[in-house]
Amino acid sequence: MQQTTRSLEAQVYAEWTLQAGFPAGPVDAADWIVWLEPGCTLPAHALFTIAKEILAHPGVRMLYADTDAIDAAGQRSDPCFKPDWNPDLFLSRNLFAPMGVIQRSLFDAAGGLDAAAGDAQGLDLALRCVERVRADQIRHIPRILSHAGHASTRHAAAGAADVQALERHFQRTGTAATAEATPQGLRTHHALPDAPPFVSLVIPTRNGAHLVRQCIESIVLETAYPNYEILLVDNGSDDPEALAYFAALDAQPGITVIRDDRPFNYSALNNAAVAQARGEIVGLLNNDIEVISPDWLREMVSLALQPGVGAVGAKLLYPDMTIQHGGVVLGVGGMAGHAHKHLPSTAAGHGGRAQLVQNFSAVTAACLVVRKSLYEEVGGLDEAQLGVAYNDVDFCLRLREAGYRNVWTPYAELLHHESASRGLDVAAESRDRLARESAFMQGRWAELIAHDPAYNPNLTLDTEDFDLAWPPRDPRSGGAPATHP
Repeated sequence: MQQTTRSLEAQVYAEWTLQAGFPAGPVDAADWIVWLEPGCTLPAHALFTIAKEILAHPGVRMLYADTDAIDAAGQRSDPCFKPDWNPDLFLSRNLFAPMGVIQRSLFDAAGGLDAAAGDAQGLDLALRCVERVRADQIRHIPRILSHAGHASTRHAAAGAADVQALERHFQRTGTAATAEATPQGLRTHHALPDAPPFVSLVIPTRNGAHLVRQCIESIVLETAYPNYEILLVDNGSDDPEALAYFAALDAQPGITVIRDDRPFNYSALNNAAVAQARGEIVGLLNNDIEVISPDWLREMVSLALQPGVGAVGAKLLYPDMTIQHGGVVLGVGGMAGHAHKHLPSTAAGHGGRAQLVQNFSAVTAACLVVRKSLYEEVGGLDEAQLGVAYNDVDFCLRLREAGYRNVWTPYAELLHHESASRGLDVAAESRDRLARESAFMQGRWAELIAHDPAYNPNLTLDTEDFDLAWPPRDPRSGGAPATHP
Protein backbone atom coordinates (compact mmCIF):
# COMPACT_ATOMS: atom_id res chain seq x y z
CA MET A 1 0.00 0.00 0.00
CA GLN A 2 1.30 3.48 -0.82
CA GLN A 3 2.58 5.25 2.24
CA THR A 4 0.44 8.22 3.25
CA THR A 5 1.77 11.74 3.55
CA ARG A 6 0.97 11.73 7.28
CA SER A 7 2.91 8.54 7.98
CA LEU A 8 5.88 9.68 5.88
CA GLU A 9 5.90 13.01 7.68
CA ALA A 10 6.00 11.14 10.97
CA GLN A 11 9.20 9.42 9.81
CA VAL A 12 10.99 12.64 8.90
CA TYR A 13 13.43 13.23 11.74
CA ALA A 14 14.72 16.73 12.52
CA GLU A 15 18.47 16.36 13.15
CA TRP A 16 19.64 19.13 15.46
CA THR A 17 23.26 20.01 16.06
CA LEU A 18 25.08 19.08 19.23
CA GLN A 19 25.04 22.72 20.23
CA ALA A 20 21.25 22.53 20.47
CA GLY A 21 21.60 19.70 22.97
CA PHE A 22 20.13 16.89 20.87
CA PRO A 23 21.86 13.63 19.91
CA ALA A 24 23.99 13.70 16.77
CA GLY A 25 22.72 10.42 15.33
CA PRO A 26 19.37 9.77 13.61
CA VAL A 27 16.66 7.65 15.17
CA ASP A 28 16.42 4.19 13.68
CA ALA A 29 12.89 4.69 12.34
CA ALA A 30 13.75 7.73 10.25
CA ASP A 31 13.57 7.47 6.47
CA TRP A 32 14.84 11.03 6.11
CA ILE A 33 17.18 13.31 8.01
CA VAL A 34 16.50 17.05 8.32
CA TRP A 35 19.70 18.90 9.19
CA LEU A 36 19.16 22.20 11.02
CA GLU A 37 21.81 24.77 11.81
CA PRO A 38 21.99 26.20 15.34
CA GLY A 39 19.21 28.71 15.96
CA CYS A 40 17.16 27.56 12.95
CA THR A 41 13.44 26.96 13.47
CA LEU A 42 10.78 25.38 11.27
CA PRO A 43 7.29 26.69 10.52
CA ALA A 44 4.43 24.35 11.31
CA HIS A 45 3.92 23.29 7.69
CA ALA A 46 7.57 22.51 6.92
CA LEU A 47 7.62 18.73 7.43
CA PHE A 48 4.26 18.29 5.70
CA THR A 49 5.55 20.23 2.67
CA ILE A 50 8.77 18.20 2.60
CA ALA A 51 6.90 14.90 2.85
CA LYS A 52 4.52 15.96 0.08
CA GLU A 53 7.47 16.80 -2.20
CA ILE A 54 9.11 13.43 -1.47
CA LEU A 55 5.92 11.56 -2.34
CA ALA A 56 5.54 13.56 -5.57
CA HIS A 57 9.13 12.76 -6.63
CA PRO A 58 10.02 9.20 -5.58
CA GLY A 59 13.55 9.39 -7.00
CA VAL A 60 14.58 12.38 -4.89
CA ARG A 61 17.42 11.91 -2.39
CA MET A 62 18.19 15.46 -1.24
CA LEU A 63 15.99 18.54 -0.83
CA TYR A 64 16.46 22.17 0.17
CA ALA A 65 14.10 25.11 0.44
CA ASP A 66 13.96 28.88 0.67
CA THR A 67 14.58 30.56 4.01
CA ASP A 68 14.40 33.83 5.90
CA ALA A 69 15.52 35.26 9.24
CA ILE A 70 13.52 35.66 12.44
CA ASP A 71 14.44 37.59 15.55
CA ALA A 72 13.60 36.98 19.21
CA ALA A 73 10.39 38.99 18.84
CA GLY A 74 9.23 36.80 15.97
CA GLN A 75 9.81 39.44 13.31
CA ARG A 76 10.70 37.91 9.94
CA SER A 77 13.06 39.54 7.45
CA ASP A 78 15.74 38.98 4.83
CA PRO A 79 14.11 36.27 2.69
CA CYS A 80 16.47 34.21 0.55
CA PHE A 81 14.73 32.73 -2.49
CA LYS A 82 17.09 30.19 -3.99
CA PRO A 83 17.34 28.78 -7.53
CA ASP A 84 16.76 25.17 -8.45
CA TRP A 85 19.82 22.93 -8.19
CA ASN A 86 22.78 25.12 -9.02
CA PRO A 87 26.05 23.21 -8.53
CA ASP A 88 28.42 26.15 -8.89
CA LEU A 89 26.39 28.32 -6.52
CA PHE A 90 26.43 25.39 -4.05
CA LEU A 91 30.24 25.51 -4.08
CA SER A 92 29.99 29.22 -3.28
CA ARG A 93 27.31 28.98 -0.57
CA ASN A 94 25.66 25.95 0.99
CA LEU A 95 22.17 25.72 -0.51
CA PHE A 96 21.28 23.14 2.15
CA ALA A 97 21.64 25.76 4.91
CA PRO A 98 20.15 26.50 7.32
CA MET A 99 18.06 23.40 6.57
CA GLY A 100 18.78 20.42 4.35
CA VAL A 101 16.85 17.19 3.84
CA ILE A 102 18.76 13.96 3.15
CA GLN A 103 17.53 10.43 2.51
CA ARG A 104 18.55 8.20 5.42
CA SER A 105 20.29 5.64 3.21
CA LEU A 106 22.30 8.42 1.56
CA PHE A 107 23.17 9.89 4.96
CA ASP A 108 24.52 6.49 6.04
CA ALA A 109 26.39 5.86 2.76
CA ALA A 110 28.08 9.25 3.06
CA GLY A 111 29.27 8.40 6.57
CA GLY A 112 26.89 10.64 8.50
CA LEU A 113 28.13 13.61 10.47
CA ASP A 114 31.83 14.19 10.98
CA ALA A 115 32.63 15.92 14.26
CA ALA A 116 36.08 16.76 12.86
CA ALA A 117 34.40 19.19 10.40
CA GLY A 118 33.70 21.53 13.32
CA ASP A 119 31.54 24.50 12.41
CA ALA A 120 31.25 23.21 8.83
CA GLN A 121 29.48 19.93 9.68
CA GLY A 122 26.44 20.86 7.59
CA LEU A 123 28.48 21.85 4.54
CA ASP A 124 30.76 18.84 4.90
CA LEU A 125 27.77 16.49 5.07
CA ALA A 126 26.07 18.13 2.08
CA LEU A 127 29.23 17.91 -0.03
CA ARG A 128 29.72 14.21 0.71
CA CYS A 129 26.07 13.51 -0.11
CA VAL A 130 26.08 15.56 -3.34
CA GLU A 131 29.09 13.52 -4.50
CA ARG A 132 26.87 10.43 -4.44
CA VAL A 133 23.75 11.61 -6.28
CA ARG A 134 22.72 12.80 -9.74
CA ALA A 135 21.52 16.33 -10.32
CA ASP A 136 17.97 15.10 -10.96
CA GLN A 137 17.89 13.54 -7.47
CA ILE A 138 18.18 16.96 -5.80
CA ARG A 139 14.99 19.00 -5.39
CA HIS A 140 14.43 22.62 -4.50
CA ILE A 141 11.16 23.59 -2.81
CA PRO A 142 10.47 27.28 -3.59
CA ARG A 143 8.81 27.96 -0.24
CA ILE A 144 10.20 29.35 3.00
CA LEU A 145 10.50 26.28 5.20
CA SER A 146 13.09 27.48 7.71
CA HIS A 147 13.92 30.58 9.73
CA ALA A 148 17.51 31.42 10.58
CA GLY A 149 18.05 32.94 14.00
CA HIS A 150 19.07 36.30 12.53
CA ALA A 151 20.17 37.74 9.21
CA SER A 152 23.89 37.40 9.85
CA THR A 153 23.54 33.63 10.27
CA ARG A 154 23.29 33.20 6.51
CA HIS A 155 25.35 36.16 5.37
CA ALA A 156 28.43 35.80 7.55
CA ALA A 157 31.76 35.30 5.86
CA ALA A 158 32.87 31.71 5.39
CA GLY A 159 35.37 30.44 7.91
CA ALA A 160 38.41 28.20 7.91
CA ALA A 161 36.28 25.11 8.53
CA ASP A 162 34.22 25.82 5.41
CA VAL A 163 37.37 26.22 3.34
CA GLN A 164 38.75 22.93 4.64
CA ALA A 165 35.45 21.14 3.94
CA LEU A 166 35.43 22.36 0.34
CA GLU A 167 39.07 21.47 -0.20
CA ARG A 168 38.43 17.95 1.11
CA HIS A 169 35.64 17.74 -1.47
CA PHE A 170 38.11 18.74 -4.20
CA GLN A 171 40.52 16.04 -3.01
CA ARG A 172 37.82 13.36 -3.02
CA THR A 173 36.61 14.30 -6.51
CA GLY A 174 40.05 14.80 -8.04
CA THR A 175 39.43 18.49 -8.76
CA ALA A 176 42.55 20.64 -9.14
CA ALA A 177 41.34 23.61 -7.14
CA THR A 178 41.69 25.49 -3.87
CA ALA A 179 39.09 27.34 -1.81
CA GLU A 180 39.07 30.79 -0.28
CA ALA A 181 36.73 32.42 2.24
CA THR A 182 34.98 35.61 1.07
CA PRO A 183 32.59 38.02 2.80
CA GLN A 184 29.66 36.37 0.98
CA GLY A 185 30.69 32.72 1.03
CA LEU A 186 33.38 30.69 -0.70
CA ARG A 187 35.45 31.15 -3.82
CA THR A 188 36.95 28.31 -5.84
CA HIS A 189 40.27 28.84 -7.63
CA HIS A 190 40.54 26.26 -10.42
CA ALA A 191 44.07 25.46 -11.54
CA LEU A 192 45.04 25.99 -15.17
CA PRO A 193 47.11 23.41 -17.05
CA ASP A 194 50.87 23.95 -17.01
CA ALA A 195 50.49 25.16 -20.60
CA PRO A 196 47.41 27.45 -20.53
CA PRO A 197 45.20 26.86 -23.59
CA PHE A 198 45.40 29.27 -26.50
CA VAL A 199 42.45 31.69 -26.57
CA SER A 200 41.00 33.51 -29.57
CA LEU A 201 39.21 36.77 -28.70
CA VAL A 202 36.68 37.78 -31.38
CA ILE A 203 35.67 41.46 -31.52
CA PRO A 204 33.25 42.62 -34.27
CA THR A 205 33.13 46.34 -35.09
CA ARG A 206 32.10 48.87 -37.69
CA ASN A 207 34.24 52.01 -37.45
CA GLY A 208 34.38 53.02 -33.77
CA ALA A 209 38.11 53.66 -33.69
CA HIS A 210 37.95 55.19 -30.20
CA LEU A 211 36.04 52.25 -28.74
CA VAL A 212 38.20 49.65 -30.44
CA ARG A 213 41.41 51.37 -29.32
CA GLN A 214 40.13 51.47 -25.74
CA CYS A 215 39.06 47.83 -25.91
CA ILE A 216 42.21 46.40 -27.47
CA GLU A 217 44.66 48.53 -25.50
CA SER A 218 42.98 47.52 -22.26
CA ILE A 219 43.23 43.85 -23.24
CA VAL A 220 46.91 44.13 -24.17
CA LEU A 221 47.93 46.31 -21.23
CA GLU A 222 45.76 44.84 -18.44
CA THR A 223 45.36 41.13 -19.23
CA ALA A 224 47.71 38.87 -17.28
CA TYR A 225 46.78 35.71 -19.25
CA PRO A 226 49.74 34.90 -21.49
CA ASN A 227 48.37 32.94 -24.43
CA TYR A 228 45.81 34.59 -26.70
CA GLU A 229 45.15 36.20 -30.07
CA ILE A 230 42.74 38.97 -31.06
CA LEU A 231 40.53 38.65 -34.14
CA LEU A 232 39.04 42.04 -34.99
CA VAL A 233 36.12 41.63 -37.41
CA ASP A 234 35.77 44.80 -39.50
CA ASN A 235 32.17 44.86 -40.71
CA GLY A 236 32.30 47.39 -43.55
CA SER A 237 34.10 50.26 -41.84
CA ASP A 238 34.43 53.41 -43.95
CA ASP A 239 35.83 55.96 -41.50
CA PRO A 240 39.39 56.89 -42.55
CA GLU A 241 40.61 57.10 -38.95
CA ALA A 242 39.22 53.65 -38.18
CA LEU A 243 40.62 52.13 -41.36
CA ALA A 244 44.07 53.51 -40.64
CA TYR A 245 43.98 52.24 -37.06
CA PHE A 246 42.78 48.78 -38.12
CA ALA A 247 45.58 48.54 -40.69
CA ALA A 248 48.08 49.35 -37.97
CA LEU A 249 46.56 46.70 -35.71
CA ASP A 250 46.73 44.08 -38.45
CA ALA A 251 50.48 44.61 -38.65
CA GLN A 252 50.94 43.80 -34.96
CA PRO A 253 51.77 40.26 -33.82
CA GLY A 254 48.87 38.46 -32.19
CA ILE A 255 46.20 40.65 -33.82
CA THR A 256 44.40 39.81 -37.06
CA VAL A 257 41.85 42.07 -38.78
CA ILE A 258 39.20 40.17 -40.75
CA ARG A 259 37.31 42.27 -43.30
CA ASP A 260 33.67 41.18 -43.62
CA ASP A 261 31.47 43.51 -45.65
CA ARG A 262 28.18 41.60 -45.47
CA PRO A 263 25.11 43.38 -43.99
CA PHE A 264 25.33 43.48 -40.22
CA ASN A 265 24.54 40.09 -38.70
CA TYR A 266 26.20 39.69 -35.32
CA SER A 267 25.79 35.93 -35.32
CA ALA A 268 27.26 35.47 -38.80
CA LEU A 269 30.22 37.75 -38.08
CA ASN A 270 31.14 35.79 -34.97
CA ASN A 271 30.58 32.39 -36.56
CA ALA A 272 32.85 33.21 -39.49
CA ALA A 273 35.59 34.50 -37.18
CA VAL A 274 35.37 31.50 -34.84
CA ALA A 275 35.81 29.23 -37.86
CA GLN A 276 39.20 30.92 -38.43
CA ALA A 277 40.17 31.00 -34.76
CA ARG A 278 43.24 29.02 -33.73
CA GLY A 279 42.32 28.86 -30.06
CA GLU A 280 41.08 25.89 -28.08
CA ILE A 281 39.01 28.52 -26.27
CA VAL A 282 37.11 31.34 -27.96
CA GLY A 283 36.01 34.57 -26.33
CA LEU A 284 33.28 36.76 -27.78
CA LEU A 285 33.70 40.43 -26.88
CA ASN A 286 31.87 43.60 -27.81
CA ASN A 287 34.02 46.45 -29.06
CA ASP A 288 32.76 48.58 -26.14
CA ILE A 289 34.32 46.34 -23.48
CA GLU A 290 37.18 47.68 -21.36
CA VAL A 291 39.35 45.37 -19.24
CA ILE A 292 39.86 46.52 -15.65
CA SER A 293 40.86 43.27 -13.87
CA PRO A 294 44.12 41.55 -14.91
CA ASP A 295 42.91 38.03 -14.06
CA TRP A 296 39.61 38.25 -15.96
CA LEU A 297 40.65 35.85 -18.72
CA ARG A 298 42.39 33.41 -16.42
CA GLU A 299 39.27 33.22 -14.26
CA MET A 300 36.95 32.64 -17.22
CA VAL A 301 39.19 30.10 -18.95
CA SER A 302 39.73 28.12 -15.75
CA LEU A 303 35.96 27.77 -15.43
CA ALA A 304 35.40 26.99 -19.10
CA LEU A 305 37.81 24.05 -18.82
CA GLN A 306 35.82 22.35 -16.05
CA PRO A 307 33.89 19.18 -16.98
CA GLY A 308 30.30 19.92 -17.94
CA VAL A 309 30.74 23.69 -18.26
CA GLY A 310 29.42 25.42 -21.37
CA ALA A 311 29.60 29.21 -21.64
CA VAL A 312 31.23 31.42 -19.01
CA GLY A 313 30.14 35.01 -18.48
CA ALA A 314 31.77 37.96 -16.73
CA LYS A 315 30.64 40.68 -14.37
CA LEU A 316 30.14 43.74 -16.56
CA LEU A 317 29.97 47.20 -15.05
CA TYR A 318 28.81 50.56 -16.30
CA PRO A 319 31.46 53.30 -16.17
CA ASP A 320 29.86 54.54 -12.92
CA MET A 321 30.79 51.13 -11.40
CA THR A 322 27.25 49.83 -11.11
CA ILE A 323 26.37 46.40 -12.46
CA GLN A 324 25.31 46.14 -16.10
CA HIS A 325 25.41 42.34 -16.33
CA GLY A 326 25.31 39.82 -13.51
CA GLY A 327 23.96 36.88 -15.49
CA VAL A 328 20.81 36.60 -17.63
CA VAL A 329 17.45 35.96 -15.95
CA LEU A 330 14.88 34.51 -18.33
CA GLY A 331 11.37 35.95 -18.36
CA VAL A 332 12.23 39.41 -17.07
CA GLY A 333 10.38 41.97 -19.16
CA GLY A 334 8.77 39.14 -21.11
CA MET A 335 12.02 37.73 -22.49
CA ALA A 336 15.26 38.18 -20.52
CA GLY A 337 17.07 40.69 -18.35
CA HIS A 338 20.39 41.20 -16.58
CA ALA A 339 20.57 40.12 -12.95
CA HIS A 340 21.17 42.82 -10.32
CA LYS A 341 21.35 45.57 -12.92
CA HIS A 342 22.34 48.99 -11.52
CA LEU A 343 23.44 47.62 -8.14
CA PRO A 344 26.79 49.01 -6.93
CA SER A 345 29.61 46.72 -7.99
CA THR A 346 30.35 45.75 -4.38
CA ALA A 347 26.72 45.06 -3.37
CA ALA A 348 25.89 41.55 -2.21
CA GLY A 349 22.66 41.23 -4.16
CA HIS A 350 19.84 38.85 -3.31
CA GLY A 351 21.25 35.97 -1.28
CA GLY A 352 24.75 37.25 -2.00
CA ARG A 353 24.38 36.24 -5.64
CA ALA A 354 25.92 39.42 -7.08
CA GLN A 355 29.25 38.33 -5.55
CA LEU A 356 29.21 34.53 -6.01
CA VAL A 357 30.17 32.18 -8.85
CA GLN A 358 27.01 30.39 -9.98
CA ASN A 359 25.04 28.92 -12.83
CA PHE A 360 22.67 31.00 -14.93
CA SER A 361 20.64 29.71 -17.82
CA ALA A 362 22.42 32.26 -20.02
CA VAL A 363 25.14 34.91 -20.01
CA THR A 364 25.76 37.76 -22.42
CA ALA A 365 28.06 37.49 -25.43
CA ALA A 366 29.30 41.00 -24.70
CA CYS A 367 31.96 38.99 -22.86
CA LEU A 368 31.59 35.23 -23.16
CA VAL A 369 34.20 32.44 -23.11
CA VAL A 370 33.57 28.89 -24.33
CA ARG A 371 35.51 25.94 -25.64
CA LYS A 372 35.64 26.12 -29.45
CA SER A 373 34.60 22.46 -29.68
CA LEU A 374 31.37 23.23 -27.79
CA TYR A 375 30.71 26.31 -29.91
CA GLU A 376 30.88 24.11 -32.98
CA GLU A 377 29.01 21.22 -31.35
CA VAL A 378 25.83 23.28 -30.93
CA GLY A 379 26.22 25.14 -34.22
CA GLY A 380 27.44 28.52 -32.96
CA LEU A 381 25.15 31.54 -32.93
CA ASP A 382 21.93 31.29 -34.93
CA GLU A 383 22.65 33.55 -37.89
CA ALA A 384 19.49 32.52 -39.78
CA GLN A 385 16.93 33.49 -37.13
CA LEU A 386 18.77 35.64 -34.59
CA GLY A 387 21.10 37.93 -36.48
CA VAL A 388 21.08 40.74 -33.91
CA ALA A 389 19.15 40.11 -30.69
CA TYR A 390 18.96 37.17 -28.27
CA ASN A 391 21.53 35.09 -30.16
CA ASP A 392 23.66 34.76 -27.03
CA VAL A 393 20.70 33.68 -24.90
CA ASP A 394 19.67 31.12 -27.50
CA PHE A 395 23.27 29.87 -27.78
CA CYS A 396 23.50 29.38 -24.02
CA LEU A 397 20.14 27.60 -23.90
CA ARG A 398 21.27 25.23 -26.65
CA LEU A 399 24.42 24.50 -24.63
CA ARG A 400 22.17 23.81 -21.65
CA GLU A 401 19.94 21.59 -23.77
CA ALA A 402 23.04 19.64 -24.81
CA GLY A 403 23.81 18.93 -21.15
CA TYR A 404 26.25 21.71 -20.26
CA ARG A 405 25.88 24.25 -17.47
CA ASN A 406 26.58 27.93 -18.04
CA VAL A 407 28.59 29.77 -15.39
CA TRP A 408 28.77 33.42 -14.36
CA THR A 409 31.67 34.72 -12.30
CA PRO A 410 31.94 38.03 -10.43
CA TYR A 411 35.74 37.66 -10.39
CA ALA A 412 36.13 38.69 -14.03
CA GLU A 413 35.24 42.38 -13.97
CA LEU A 414 35.13 44.51 -17.10
CA LEU A 415 33.54 47.82 -18.05
CA HIS A 416 30.80 47.77 -20.67
CA HIS A 417 30.08 50.99 -22.51
CA GLU A 418 26.80 49.42 -23.62
CA SER A 419 25.56 49.80 -27.22
CA ALA A 420 27.89 52.74 -27.82
CA SER A 421 28.64 51.78 -31.41
CA ARG A 422 25.31 50.49 -32.72
CA GLY A 423 22.79 52.53 -30.74
CA LEU A 424 19.37 51.41 -29.58
CA ASP A 425 16.72 49.53 -31.54
CA VAL A 426 14.39 52.45 -32.26
CA ALA A 427 13.95 52.53 -36.03
CA ALA A 428 10.85 50.86 -37.45
CA GLU A 429 12.96 48.28 -39.29
CA SER A 430 14.82 47.46 -36.09
CA ARG A 431 11.58 47.18 -34.13
CA ASP A 432 10.16 44.78 -36.70
CA ARG A 433 13.31 42.68 -36.64
CA LEU A 434 13.30 42.61 -32.85
CA ALA A 435 9.66 41.51 -32.83
CA ARG A 436 10.48 38.64 -35.21
CA GLU A 437 13.44 37.54 -33.12
CA SER A 438 11.37 37.76 -29.93
CA ALA A 439 8.64 35.62 -31.47
CA PHE A 440 11.24 33.06 -32.55
CA MET A 441 12.65 32.88 -29.04
CA GLN A 442 9.21 32.43 -27.53
CA GLY A 443 8.49 29.64 -29.98
CA ARG A 444 11.73 27.83 -29.18
CA TRP A 445 12.14 28.46 -25.46
CA ALA A 446 8.73 29.40 -24.04
CA GLU A 447 8.87 26.97 -21.11
CA LEU A 448 12.29 28.12 -19.91
CA ILE A 449 11.41 31.78 -20.40
CA ALA A 450 8.36 31.26 -18.17
CA HIS A 451 10.20 29.22 -15.52
CA ASP A 452 13.94 29.93 -15.32
CA PRO A 453 15.48 27.25 -13.04
CA ALA A 454 18.30 29.65 -12.13
CA TYR A 455 15.77 32.14 -10.72
CA ASN A 456 12.84 31.65 -8.32
CA PRO A 457 9.06 31.91 -8.80
CA ASN A 458 8.82 34.10 -5.70
CA LEU A 459 10.87 36.80 -7.46
CA THR A 460 9.53 39.36 -9.90
CA LEU A 461 9.71 39.32 -13.69
CA ASP A 462 8.90 43.03 -13.88
CA THR A 463 12.34 44.31 -12.89
CA GLU A 464 15.93 43.08 -12.73
CA ASP A 465 16.47 43.70 -9.01
CA PHE A 466 15.29 40.36 -7.53
CA ASP A 467 12.32 42.09 -5.89
CA LEU A 468 9.48 39.91 -4.60
CA ALA A 469 6.76 38.75 -6.98
CA TRP A 470 3.15 39.17 -5.94
CA PRO A 471 1.48 36.82 -6.20
CA PRO A 472 4.29 34.26 -6.38
CA ARG A 473 4.47 32.31 -9.63
CA ASP A 474 4.95 28.88 -8.02
CA PRO A 475 2.51 26.40 -9.60
CA ARG A 476 2.91 24.15 -6.55
CA SER A 477 1.31 26.81 -4.36
CA GLY A 478 -1.46 27.67 -6.80
CA GLY A 479 -0.34 31.29 -6.70
CA ALA A 480 -0.65 31.47 -2.91
CA PRO A 481 2.08 33.24 -0.96
CA ALA A 482 5.10 30.94 -0.76
CA THR A 483 6.01 32.33 2.65
CA HIS A 484 2.99 30.82 4.41
CA PRO A 485 1.13 27.47 4.47
